[in-house]
Amino acid sequence: MEMLPAKGTLSHREALLKAEQSISKIKESAGKDPSRLKYHFMAPAYWINDPNGLIFYKGEYHLFYQHYPYAAKWGPMHWGHAKSKDLVHWEHLPIALAPSEPYDLDNRGGVFSGSAVDDNGVLSILYTGTIHKDGVLIQSQCLATSFDGITFDKYEGNPVIPGPPAEGSADFRDPKVWKHDGTWYMVVGSSKDGMGKALLFNSPDLREWNYVGVLAESDGTMGTMWECPDFFPLGSRYVLMFSPMGMEERKTIYLVGDMNYATGCFTWDTMGDVDYGYEYYAPQSFLDGQGRRIIIAWLNAWDWMPWFKNFGPTSKNHWCGAMSAPRTVELDEDGRLKFKPVKELEVLRRDHYHIEQTELSPEVSLIPKYLGSDCLEIKAEFDMSGCTAEEIGFVLRDSGDGVQQTLLVYNKQTGVLSFNRSRSDGWSEGTQTATLERTGREPLMLHIFVDTSVVEVYTDSYRTVMTNNIYPDPASIGLEVFVRGGNVNITSLDIWKLRSSW
Repeated sequence: MEMLPAKGTLSHREALLKAEQSISKIKESAGKDPSRLKYHFMAPAYWINDPNGLIFYKGEYHLFYQHYPYAAKWGPMHWGHAKSKDLVHWEHLPIALAPSEPYDLDNRGGVFSGSAVDDNGVLSILYTGTIHKDGVLIQSQCLATSFDGITFDKYEGNPVIPGPPAEGSADFRDPKVWKHDGTWYMVVGSSKDGMGKALLFNSPDLREWNYVGVLAESDGTMGTMWECPDFFPLGSRYVLMFSPMGMEERKTIYLVGDMNYATGCFTWDTMGDVDYGYEYYAPQSFLDGQGRRIIIAWLNAWDWMPWFKNFGPTSKNHWCGAMSAPRTVELDEDGRLKFKPVKELEVLRRDHYHIEQTELSPEVSLIPKYLGSDCLEIKAEFDMSGCTAEEIGFVLRDSGDGVQQTLLVYNKQTGVLSFNRSRSDGWSEGTQTATLERTGREPLMLHIFVDTSVVEVYTDSYRTVMTNNIYPDPASIGLEVFVRGGNVNITSLDIWKLRSSW
């Protein structure tokens, strides 16, 4: 790992230039890896994790992200930057932020996650500066601003919040900022006595901040630290999302409730999972020009597996990590959330295959081999009213001889959808499951996106989503739909090959 320069030896501009030069030397080589994603966002090379600063600003979508521009592994954090007009095609921009100041220049820290707002035309970033001093973690909230949306200057008065309140701890990071009735508000993730918390602050100007109190906290069952909290109104209610540490495979939780700005308290009554997969972490939301609430997350996660298995085998090809496809967030009739892939993704569709009202039985092959691809969208609806099958599923990224294959299987008796990647690639492990909310005889709907090394699955009228990484050989592109133990009628099956967005 390349080490940061000694404190004070490089200005912020020089640190940014050094990072850009590092990326420029390797991005062409990294871009040739056939495992790189075709329509999910990636950094040009090296390491990427949390999405940061998502914002619709002056008619364009801006995506910032945690980035280490010197190796395909975690290191002192920078902020990468890209923009888009349609959420599908992205333009890489210069790295926005680099460690350069006493409050963020650290070989085990740097410019950690945060958010962006439009302050009367000034694109303003709030982020966590992270350092270690005498072995002690110090995390503070900092401000950087830009008049052109590309070049950022750190505020001379940083940090704007130098440390946590008494209700928090040294783990004090990932500010999400919004405006309500002319006042800026910030929620920051923290922990106390082994329980996760979201801490609330307010400000008249993004520079002077007042501590309000604990917005919400764990009841002892929701993790030891709440990373990347996100708080936003949806319809007549509010939503708090966070990624809890210490909950193993459970990576993204949402709470729906009511906000009292007079007291600073959020009272929730509904809880759910944003995603049930192994890899969907730190989702961040923003409001776009169409009034949609959209989320994007990191396609990886911490601590459910040993680190050397967790992040996949792509580091040898000079890249690691990507972003999920953008999803809208909507409030369902019963107060639960549903998540739909943005409609803009349809522009990627090309070759189309469609069948309807077709009986599927064991040992019957329905999908022509020419449809096999590493880049697909699949929409299937099964009529369960007369279904005699015990299991219904898809074989994804099959090698043809069964050595490599990924299985997505719905068990009618248990109501469980399972994603089995134990034979996907010789690297990945495990079967992830979700018990679907559907009951009995209503249709089973599956909406699947395949993009080289990631599979995103939507079901339960988009209330249940499951995202997992796989790393099969490029030649493993076989696809099939199957049943076991009986028959089922396919109401409709649509398959599109998808073109690359790059």
